[in-house]
Amino acid sequence: MKTLWILFLFTLLPANESFKAKVIGVTSGDAIVVKLDDKTQQIVRLEGIDCPEPKQAYGDSAKMATVALCFEKRVRVEKVGVDTYGRTLAFVYVNDVCINKELLRKGLAWHYKDFNNDPELAQLEAEARAKKVGLWSQPNPVAPWDFRHKK
Repeated sequence: MKTLWILFLFTLLPANESFKAKVIGVTSGDAIVVKLDDKTQQIVRLEGIDCPEPKQAYGDSAKMATVALCFEKRVRVEKVGVDTYGRTLAFVYVNDVCINKELLRKGLAWHYKDFNNDPELAQLEAEARAKKVGLWSQPNPVAPWDFRHKK
């Protein structure tokens, strides 16, 4: 019943909708919980990126960067869809700063090319790799999708 209710709530918000909310939780580097003005909560998955898992190198760093960037702040959520787990897929902004892009700039995320073909996100990852920042300072960083499959 709870799953049906969650799916019903997500069908109320069309893709490509923009809304404002307060970040009340950070579950990982690429997932946050927001509270809307009507007091409902949504889990938001940052579109186009995949941060290291918590048990991976830089997993905690990615989460802490997301906390520093947006926790307890009012954000603009630019919804682009819903993922298979019912989470809102979105670009999230604090003022004019895109959290998704900042995590790529800091070398704390991969561009999730299997699900996103945005050339700007690809370029941000390439620049972070070239500068060897964050996880790119490691000799052989393991992509989160590969790490999840090895478990």
